[in-house]
Amino acid sequence: MTSTLLRTCEHCAGPLPLMARQHARYCDTRCRSRAFRERRGTSTQLPIELTDRDRWIRRSATKVPLTTAGMAASSTDPRTWSTHAEAVASSAGVGLGFVLSDVDDVVCLDLDHCIRPDGSLELWASSILRSAGATYVEVSPSGDGLHIWGRANVRQGRRIRRLDGTAVEIYGTGRYIAMTGRRHGSCPSVLADLSAVITALT
Repeated sequence: MTSTLLRTCEHCAGPLPLMARQHARYCDTRCRSRAFRERRGTSTQLPIELTDRDRWIRRSATKVPLTTAGMAASSTDPRTWSTHAEAVASSAGVGLGFVLSDVDDVVCLDLDHCIRPDGSLELWASSILRSAGATYVEVSPSGDGLHIWGRANVRQGRRIRRLDGTAVEIYGTGRYIAMTGRRHGSCPSVLADLSAVITALT
């Protein structure tokens, strides 16, 4: 009984149901479906500006970066990164991650807790999304946040606390972002220039 209580979901790291089968890996069908989609991470959904860069890793349920062999990876050590194809083929961890580096201008805006239970967006997030224009956007692993991908000159990550109490995190280097492959709406598979959006936020 003790071992059952200690078992956790490979996707969300939450506890498995007490009556879960011995070989169960996920706490419910939702986590199983999300893990399957993230593990696939097909290149047909992702911008080529991301898939053609050898900056892919795997990640654990608790967001620890992993190599394709399941060892510890680092967002600052290129020796622990892989190609997109290699990362997709690996079964380590529960999903993919993309490393942001100062060798280019790929950036990510992280909007937490902006998707309402009915699937609509909070007004502040809708405003940022409109300003970002036609660029690639993913639903975050939590299911209630967004990752807006684009290009800009961002050398220092920052967390911007807005007057309405919401926060936006902006990253450009030295960090990895969890990839889900869950495209938001009908966004395109391209990276737009987010410089003006970031300037307006800061």
